[in-house]
Amino acid sequence: MIKRSSKKYIDNLISKNLNWKILDVGCGYTAHKSATDLCDVQDLSHVYKEKNFTKLTSNILPFEDKQFDFVIASHVIEHVKDVQLFINELQRVSSKGYIELPTILEDNLVFENKKDHLWHMEFDDDKNQLIISKKIQFLEPILTVSSAKKFLQYFRQSLVLELFWENSIEYFIKENDVKDYEKISRLVLFRKFISKIFRNIVR
Repeated sequence: MIKRSSKKYIDNLISKNLNWKILDVGCGYTAHKSATDLCDVQDLSHVYKEKNFTKLTSNILPFEDKQFDFVIASHVIEHVKDVQLFINELQRVSSKGYIELPTILEDNLVFENKKDHLWHMEFDDDKNQLIISKKIQFLEPILTVSSAKKFLQYFRQSLVLELFWENSIEYFIKENDVKDYEKISRLVLFRKFISKIFRNIVR
């Protein structure tokens, strides 16, 4: 079962289960404060000296089956080449967890996402299913990561998918059904913006 949730709900859930063993996969420099174990492809052991840190050297997570009570994968799945294997590994090492992903809109808006992200993510609320497809760059990026964080204060639900799963992660990898599309031009958008301002001035 996988469903929409929120980081606020997840943080509250974790706060009520302080005895949980929690793994943060692909933690980067912003690991969840309640995670007991961390792992990343970078060696960040010097950053997390008081945590159990493991450097990842393989696609297979170096942990036992159901070793953890909860696993967090925040902004990780969109980066991995073998998305099926990664999702299976999350289910193998824990029975539940939290997944956070950029929406297709956010993925297109941010400069840093253009090079590093491989997949688009959507969520089917009728089937409670994660829909995965190969990334298409519909729009030339206009935001940096730091500016995108400011947008998140007001438009989080439009920019981020927050998902809770338990026992299983239902997902579907689909072929892109967008064959012929016209990339949205920043120049055209800017011209329309300036034109709108000008029309308002001359009225």
